[in-house]
Parts: sequence; C-alpha cells; structure tokens
Amino acid sequence: MLKRLQIKNVALISEADIEFANGLNVLTGETGAGKSVVIDSLNFALGAKADKAMIKSGEAECFVRAEFEVCENLFLDLFEKYDIETENLLVITRRFNLEGRGVIKLNGNSITIQALKEFTSRLVDVHGQSEHFYLLSQINQLNLIDRYGKEDVLPIKEEICKNYKNYKEAINKLESLGGSKVDREIRLDVLNYQINEIETANFEEGEDVELTNIRNQLLNQEKVIESLSTAKNLLSADNSAIDKLDGALYSLSQITKIRTKYQNIYDRLSSVSEELKDVIYELDSLLDENDYLDEYSLDEVEERLDVIKKLKRKYGESYEEIMAFFENAKIEKEKLVNFEKENENLLKEKSKLEEVLFSLYNKLTKARKKHSEIFSKKVQAELTELNMKSAKFSVEIESVNEIENCKFSQNGIDNLTFKFSANMGEPLKEISKIISGGELSRLMLSIKAQTAKYDDISTFIFDEIDAGISGETAKVVAEKFIKISKTAQIIAITHLPQIASYADKAFKIEKLEKEGLFD
Repeated sequence: MLKRLQIKNVALISEADIEFANGLNVLTGETGAGKSVVIDSLNFALGAKADKAMIKSGEAECFVRAEFEVCENLFLDLFEKYDIETENLLVITRRFNLEGRGVIKLNGNSITIQALKEFTSRLVDVHGQSEHFYLLSQINQLNLIDRYGKEDVLPIKEEICKNYKNYKEAINKLESLGGSKVDREIRLDVLNYQINEIETANFEEGEDVELTNIRNQLLNQEKVIESLSTAKNLLSADNSAIDKLDGALYSLSQITKIRTKYQNIYDRLSSVSEELKDVIYELDSLLDENDYLDEYSLDEVEERLDVIKKLKRKYGESYEEIMAFFENAKIEKEKLVNFEKENENLLKEKSKLEEVLFSLYNKLTKARKKHSEIFSKKVQAELTELNMKSAKFSVEIESVNEIENCKFSQNGIDNLTFKFSANMGEPLKEISKIISGGELSRLMLSIKAQTAKYDDISTFIFDEIDAGISGETAKVVAEKFIKISKTAQIIAITHLPQIASYADKAFKIEKLEKEGLFD
C-alpha cells in the first residue's frame, strides 16, 4: 500500500508531504484546487510520461517520492533481476527538469522507466484519466478470472503445468537429436572425426607434464653432462681435490697426539673429506641417471607434445576436460546412430502429451466459461446498483477448437476479453477502448467489488468516480468502497459528502493565493 507521497514543484504544488492510511483515503476540494495534481504526481512516480508542463512555473525541476509497503514475495523475481535489496519497503523517487532530463531511483538504485513500470504495475491500479490500468491488459483479465474461479481452475492448471513440463522436455530432446537428415549426417561425420582423433592420440593422464620435463632435460642434457663430468673430475681425478685432501689428512695425523687442537682440526678436515667423497658419489649417480634419456629423441618428444597441444586447443585445457568431451561425443554419436528409434519414441511421447494437454485445455476453458458467466452477472448487478441500468458487461472467451491449430503453453488456449457498453444501443467494446474516465471508474469499481480479495494489487485509485452521480447512487459507491477497503487500500477523489463521510482518512485540498502566486 502507499504509505507516503512527497511532491515538490509539480503544477500548483510547491511542496506537499502526504501520509496515507489503510482502507479508504478521500481527497476533496473545489474544482481546480489541485486534487488531480496529487494523482498526476503519483502517476508520475508510477511511470507516466513526463512533461515539462508539469513543472511549477519559475522552477527548474519537479520531484516526487512515493513510499510503498509491499509484500516482498510479489517482487522477488524483479528484486533479483535488477539486484535491488528491500525489507518490505519500496521507495520510488523521480526527478524531471526543463531540459527534458530525468532520474528515476528505486530503493536508491537508478533504474529505467521500463523497469519502473514492471514494479509499479504490481503496486497500484489507477482508474481515471491515466495510463496505469492494470485490468486493461487481457492477460491480467484472464489471470483474474482464474483466481476468481480458483477452486475449479487451479487444480486443472496444476495438471497442465506438470504435463507441459514433460512436453517441453520431449521437445528439447527431439531438438537435441539433430535437425534434418543432412544435418545429422554432417554432425555424425564431425563426431566420428573428433572421437577418432582423441582415440588415436591415446593421451594419458600426466603425460604432458612428464614429456615437458623430459624435453627440458634433453634440451640441457649436453650442458648438464659436461658440468657434472667436469665437477667429478676436478674432485676425484689424479692429483685432484680429494687427493690433496687425503695428503693433508695424512700430514695432520702425525701430530694429533701432541695437542688437542691438532686433533680437532684433523677431525674437521676428516668430515670434509667424507662429505666430499659423498658429493663425488652423488655426481656419479647423477651422470648415470642421464643415461635413461638416451631412449628419447627430442624431435619425437616435441612431436608428441604438439599432438597433445592440438587436443587441448580443440577439446579442453586439461586431460579431464578432453576426456569429458570424448565421453559426451560418444553419447551424442550413439543418439544419432539410433536416431530413428529414439525419434520415433519421442514423437509418440510428444503426440500423447499434446492430446493430454489439449484435453486439459478444454477442461480449463469450460471452467473459465463457467466462472466468467457467474462473474459477468455479478458485475452487471454491481453496475445496476451504481445507477448504470443500461450498461452491459460480458467476458468473452475465444478458444482454439482443433488440436492442429493449438499453440501449447501453460496458460491454455483461451483469449479472454472484458467487454463493456455504457448505454443502450451501444455495442460492447473492449474496456481498453472506453473513453469516459467516469464510466471506466465505475466499471472498475464494480469489478473490484467482486474481485478485490483475489487481486495481488494492494492500492486502487479512483479519479472521477462520482462524475454524473448523486443521492442514492453515491451512497452505493461509498458502500462498495467500504467493501473493497477491507482487503485493499483505496485513494479516491470525490466531491460527494456521501463518499467522503466514510473515509478512514480524509484530505481537503485547497488553493491559496500568496502575493499573486498560487500555492
């Protein structure tokens, strides 16, 4: 529901801050006082077309802020779609300047006019001279009838939904089999080539890492062997470091018993000798290790790595990804090879589901027609009470009669339209073609009197509802407002005391002249 509306520099209004209540809110005041400006301001916040003429004379821009208390579940898809956070509060701000530029924000997030309308179409239904008519949409009319007759309709729609899901799965499986025979043959050739290429390559897990290591060793083999051999020879050949070290040890051994210090230096040098011999042994082992590289050819290793590189470029960046591609290709190939059998089974399943769906669609149509007839009679009675005795209202349903012409969906085969005629002799027309705001408002009031408890919309605005009525009819309008306001919020502009007297909250709109200016 609308909790608060702040207006700045719109038409006659310099600044206004209006807090609305649950139930029935009434705006009264003399003609030209600015009642419609309040509604126009709200429409502006809801996404109506901006016009420079709405900016107060002498000002550079206008601004409106509308604060709504909402049921978060009704907007979860939109909050996720536009990445907007909320705590059951939806705040819209909109600015528009003389240069024709505007800014729209929802809960502090900048959004487009299209996004704004997606939200507000679920918030408010305005009946009067505006663009914001929820029930002018045929899909909304259809949904309303479905909710009105939910005891009969919803079980059928649940069955339709379940079978339609299976139907779509069958369609997707058929499409995944491939298109025409030529398309399938081309795809099969591609799969055969890919499967054969991966099989022939015989790529093993970890092979690329091992070969890369071998290649690096082969590229440096000559340098490594030369370095290892030189180091070994310098340490262990005749007259090498190890020989000189042994000579030094022998010399020191002659004096170790004379002083402890001599024994210590001998022991240290002996440790060095042992470590050096261990190094020589390690160098010898490393030279032997390089012998295994003799079985590899650098050209062959490079060639094998190129094969693996091509596999990675085509089928995946790792062994696991390539193998996953390989397995999926074999599965797809199997489907194409067995296409005829699989295709025949899926076509039978699709045909069976179409028959089931079409039968359910006809049940749905029957249920909709039943409740549309009940609904039409009750709305007609409401119109009579509103002193529109010559008015006629009907719900017309056009359906597909042949399964061959059926466009399968979750919503059936019905094209439902609300039609209305205000005066005797006038043909019934779609309600979107009704010109008179007063007539449309009273029609919508009649509809809402019957459906408010089924509707997701929480705020209804009635402008010009009292056009051409008085006395007993005005009292009936007030009673209907009271009925609707038990389950929804109503904001109504009226001149009639019969309506204003029932308000849960009333606003008197006045125009004051200050120093030649209106405020």
